[in-house]
Amino acid sequence: MSTVEVEFYWRPGCGFCMALDRPMSKSGFNIRKINIWEDPDAAARVREVANGNETVPTVIVGSTALVNPSFAEVEAAVKAASAG
Repeated sequence: MSTVEVEFYWRPGCGFCMALDRPMSKSGFNIRKINIWEDPDAAARVREVANGNETVPTVIVGSTALVNPSFAEVEAAVKAASAG
């Protein structure tokens, strides 16, 4: 299991967020879930990496930002961050 923190930005009612949350919650990753509707700084962080949009899910692993990623993309980013 990786100790790398995975920042998982989401919002209520987002089907893509729920779909990604299922494998993420079973992954054993060190996940910090952040609701962008409850945290203005989190919403700003998402806009920074998503061309000014509040596109969720957005996942940040180390210096890698993934906008609407597949679980495989998140998994690859965690592995790369763990190796480095």
